[in-house]
Amino acid sequence: MTQQWHLPEERFFHPNPTQRRFARELYQSVAGLPIISPHGHVDPSLFADAQATFGTPVELLIIPDHYIFRMCYSQGIPLGALGVPKGAGEQDQRKIWQTFADHFYLFRGTPTGIWLAYMFKIVFGIEEKLTGATAQHIYDQMVEKLASPEFRPRALFERFNIEVLCTTDFATDALNDHQAIRSSGWGGDIRPTFRPDDVVHLLRPGWRQHVDKLSELTGGDVHSYPSLIRALEERRAFFKSLGAVATDSDGTTLATGELSPRQAEQIFQRALSGQATAEDAARFFGHMLMESARMSIEDGLVMQVHFGSYRNHNQMLFDACGPDMGCDIPIQAEFTCNLRPLLNKYGNDPRLTFIAFTLDESTYSRELAPLAGHYPAMKLGPPWWFHDSLNGMQRYFHNVIETAGLYNTVGFNDDTRSFPSIPARHDVWRRASANWIAGLVLRGIVDMDDAREMMVDMAYRLVKRAYKFDDQPGG
Repeated sequence: MTQQWHLPEERFFHPNPTQRRFARELYQSVAGLPIISPHGHVDPSLFADAQATFGTPVELLIIPDHYIFRMCYSQGIPLGALGVPKGAGEQDQRKIWQTFADHFYLFRGTPTGIWLAYMFKIVFGIEEKLTGATAQHIYDQMVEKLASPEFRPRALFERFNIEVLCTTDFATDALNDHQAIRSSGWGGDIRPTFRPDDVVHLLRPGWRQHVDKLSELTGGDVHSYPSLIRALEERRAFFKSLGAVATDSDGTTLATGELSPRQAEQIFQRALSGQATAEDAARFFGHMLMESARMSIEDGLVMQVHFGSYRNHNQMLFDACGPDMGCDIPIQAEFTCNLRPLLNKYGNDPRLTFIAFTLDESTYSRELAPLAGHYPAMKLGPPWWFHDSLNGMQRYFHNVIETAGLYNTVGFNDDTRSFPSIPARHDVWRRASANWIAGLVLRGIVDMDDAREMMVDMAYRLVKRAYKFDDQPGG
């Protein structure tokens, strides 16, 4: 007998019947609210053409999702057997799907398994569980659905009740897809996010080529530190003209500090000549974070920073396939001392919204919650990446809220590359939030009136307020 997906209505809620009842009521009060997705990596080209499709089931669910191929790779399955990286020659899509299905059991008890079960059953209406035996039958169903107008990207965007979706785009991206979306007349609100990492991390592969591309896009020669600053300000303005509300930067370690114009110029010139050191790169990036905060005060873009990830840890895989192959690993991070220069200069200015994300959970209660609970400019992003899970969310609530307060957090973002997982991820957040708030009610910490307000805030209002969507025109 074919097994069915197991998605009980009261999943993720506490077994205590009173808390479960409170959680169910709170969840149901927000289950139908629109989704705001302020940070993620969905490809905007999916929405630039009304006739665009997701391609094959493999191209939709496996190739772009490092959560999936990372787990499979850990079990010795070659990435090539999963079609990764995309474009690596002709590949048998059914064979890839069969390999995925044969190993679907690997995702038992994981966030990825939760998201995938939701996608198959609720998004695609497929009742039977994915196994090696059901693989080809489910593949046929997926192919049929993906070929229909109801499963085109724009149609699912509307079905998912997405109010706004933000992509992540490098400073050197021409944003042609975003321009096409806007000129098409379609009503979906999709916005770019400005990511300057390709031109401010001096030792990243291709840095000089990216600087040349920045020169081309801005019609000037980025040959000096002042010309770099002018070019970045011009690109930010262009992103903002297409609806951008935020910037995003990431790094392994965080150390903010201000360079003099002369010091910044000397380092930039060493980088142009290929002589920059690791110390140069770290100091320059720390300085550019200061500049990003200054620019955000001037142009109003929310400043996001993601820290605590050791990128491309597996050198062999990086050399063979490039970045984003699932081999980024959490690393210890320090915020109290490293953020002090930036926060002392700009953190008291309420015009700045500075949102910090980390993979180092040990900093939640020790550093990040106290910092966000003091500086007007600072807010805490939701649990990110490895911690975007039921347990990760519970740890976050436990470690952060008592010190920072709920209203120094920014709700949820899905940070996904897999578009159909968006409603699944937001559903998990809303259920986890309802369960946590229900526990507060049960212990007499808040009453149900406050609980209902908190629930709407966590599901919708916090993110809308933090990213200033109320102040922005629609798409």
